[in-house]
Amino acid sequence: MAQKSSKKRVALQHPGRFINRELSWLAFNERVLEEAANPQNPPLERLRFLSISGTNLDEFTMVRVAGLMDNIRMGSVLLSDDGLTSQEQLARIADRTRLIVARQQKVWSALRAELADNGVHIVESGSLTPSEKKWLETYFDENIFPILTPIAIDPAHPFPFLPNLGIAQLSLFARSRRKEELIAVIPFPPKLPRFIALPVPMKKDGTPKKNAGDHRFVALEDVIDLNWASLFPRAKKLASTLLRIVRDSDLDIEEEAEDLVRHFERAVKRRRRGRVIRIDLAAAAASPHLLQFMLSQLQAKPEDVLSVQGLIGLSSLAELYDCARADLKYPPYNVRYPERITDYSGDCFAAIEAKDIVVHHPFESFDVVVQFLRQAAQDKDVVSIKQTLYRTSDNSPIVQALIEAAESGKSVTALVELKARFDEEANIRWARDLERAGAQVVFGFVHLKTHTKVSLVTRRVDGKLRSYVHFGTGNYHPATAKIYTDLSFFTCDPALCHDAAQLFNYLTGYTPPRSLAKLIIAPRDLRNKLLTLIENESAMVRAGKPGVIWAKMNALVDPAIIDALYRASQEGVKIDLVVRGICCLRPGVAGMSETIRVRSIVGRFLEHARVFCFGAGHGLPSPQGKVFMSSADWMPRNFDWRVEAMIPVENETVHAQLMDQIMVADLRDEKNSWLLQSDGSYVHVACGRDAFSAHEYFMHNPSLSGRGKALGKPKTR
Repeated sequence: MAQKSSKKRVALQHPGRFINRELSWLAFNERVLEEAANPQNPPLERLRFLSISGTNLDEFTMVRVAGLMDNIRMGSVLLSDDGLTSQEQLARIADRTRLIVARQQKVWSALRAELADNGVHIVESGSLTPSEKKWLETYFDENIFPILTPIAIDPAHPFPFLPNLGIAQLSLFARSRRKEELIAVIPFPPKLPRFIALPVPMKKDGTPKKNAGDHRFVALEDVIDLNWASLFPRAKKLASTLLRIVRDSDLDIEEEAEDLVRHFERAVKRRRRGRVIRIDLAAAAASPHLLQFMLSQLQAKPEDVLSVQGLIGLSSLAELYDCARADLKYPPYNVRYPERITDYSGDCFAAIEAKDIVVHHPFESFDVVVQFLRQAAQDKDVVSIKQTLYRTSDNSPIVQALIEAAESGKSVTALVELKARFDEEANIRWARDLERAGAQVVFGFVHLKTHTKVSLVTRRVDGKLRSYVHFGTGNYHPATAKIYTDLSFFTCDPALCHDAAQLFNYLTGYTPPRSLAKLIIAPRDLRNKLLTLIENESAMVRAGKPGVIWAKMNALVDPAIIDALYRASQEGVKIDLVVRGICCLRPGVAGMSETIRVRSIVGRFLEHARVFCFGAGHGLPSPQGKVFMSSADWMPRNFDWRVEAMIPVENETVHAQLMDQIMVADLRDEKNSWLLQSDGSYVHVACGRDAFSAHEYFMHNPSLSGRGKALGKPKTR
């Protein structure tokens, strides 16, 4: 019989039972940053993690910090779930952000030295050779000077607009003849590279010099500084500093906008001119006079300034990752194509008819999803394709397949989500292209974001209609599918296909389905279904049976779900959670959550799949356990403000793949795992070089449902 967690139970009332959402997110970014400092990662991969931590912090500021500032500006007295005011949260965020930025610069300094030891140099102006300076002078004249716009500020030349994430040099100078002081701004054009590769040094006889295989880069700001006199002849520079602007980048949506596309086009343009939220200032050369001038011109406050002792705009370090040094990156691995589809000569429909299949990205190729839609576009028997598009890539093969299908006369319906943050412009462009090809394009709901990933293909087989459906945990984005761990589930189960058709009718016709056979959707019933599943595990314990929950997601925020997990823990349910990012649940608290463990996996790939397992009285892992996969995290926005889907997994091998393979490997992971403590801190699992890594396991071991002849001869069609 399962034992209850504690005789004395903590009342689930005090807000302290929740970890602050914003601080939990910052803790996630700290874990990403620690991967940049991890000596077990190759140097250029560490550089990529450092760049990601910079990008993450920018987006957090543009959206979350901006939102808290809006609350204060509007006089909101709304408290966070853990009982903090917006002012209190901003104060804690500011303190934590300063620590993160200081840590980033420390990591950058050490990493820069290590890269130099490995032949990748980021060269300061004082270390340039005379020949390199001469080359840079020519490069500046030909590639930079024509597109720079230096502006000396006076009544006829107002302070220029600096776009979101824009970098500029601010200078105080004196004109030699008039001896008057002026302030000048040099905005950096966004299309210029941040780092410029220097040419290979050559001997007089035309052969490369020693160490010619080294890569040498110089930052754009150093090149501009070296050629400052070309921009301001006969002027004397008295002081200068580099600054970078971070603006409010969230979108306010008008619910009654007559044309949602035109509204979003205008809103995206307004976002570039959003209020200044943060100013990154290169502290080494900061002048009080320039600082005061900058604040007055940008209508900012001193507390909006983040002093950076080093390189501002760490996100631009991603440019250096692409240098041709494969030896400084992760060793390549062979991306598998599902054997079962190969057994059917690449015929996705035949393979799906034989048996449900889950494809585990990026270890198994996203090309199978592309092939599924390309085959649908080219198959003369296909009569319709319905597709949700949340995020996709430039030159998207998914969109191209939909266009091809529409142009060939098939009925194509595309649900394009315009509210996919930071991808709105691309989605507007794809919507226009699809409409021109003859596809029916809809934009979902004004007040809900369509986040579910579904593709439904219907074709004529032996005179009858048969449908095939793809449910995904990730976006239809071939580029991110190479670095995000996600799941693609293919089935021709009539009940799930019919449910998918009803879901599309809901998205296009606004009429909620009366009943669904298997599919669980938000905002209709997803939260309630999960609450029921959690309570069922408590009931199992009360009946003397094992109560076990395993769940894998990106974020756990929803108070009702967290309280349900606490109640289950108080009953004695054993709960293991794999939560990559934000987690507001406090594990390991006596009388409240002592049977709950939370780990975060941060490694080579970005964890993105959502899998939920419930023991149903049999413990886990067990063939009798209930398994679900979903597009939704356990957050209020996913339950209340988004259209999401959760799919029960019933096929035996798919069930085993998700529970016995993926979840077991994640819960065994040591190398990439951090354990959440009850105080909100994270502790890295102590391990050596031979520690078990779920990512490495998946790279080298074939998945179960995708196995072909190795698991038995498939049916012939």
